[in-house]
Amino acid sequence: MASPLFTLGLFGLLAFSTAWAQKPLAGAILPGQQTSTPVTQGVEPSDNVPLADYLALLRQIAPAAEAGARDYLAAFARRCGRPLTPTELRRAMADGDGDPALMALIRANHLGDRAGREQLAGQIRCPGKVAR
Repeated sequence: MASPLFTLGLFGLLAFSTAWAQKPLAGAILPGQQTSTPVTQGVEPSDNVPLADYLALLRQIAPAAEAGARDYLAAFARRCGRPLTPTELRRAMADGDGDPALMALIRANHLGDRAGREQLAGQIRCPGKVAR
């Protein structure tokens, strides 16, 4: 069973990722933004966050979340023939209850379940095409 701290950290990550992945209204003033700064329309702030920074955030919240995300990234690249973008990873983490394969990989990393991680890597879905 997952520890309460791990569960709380993962819940916080999901809540943070959901808010981070959503598009702000065009022309809206964002918290902490000066009113004299023009808002760039059509650009999501989350698209500018490097993958390494997002993974570092995951590591701070829960090391198993970072390890699970790294496993997910590697399996996606192997199965789908291209790397997952940072935005796609954040959406996989935050949309609804999160991508089931990603959430299971995080849990398997938390439990130290190597066989489970290998099995789950084969369940990664490739958007728009059949997996290799």
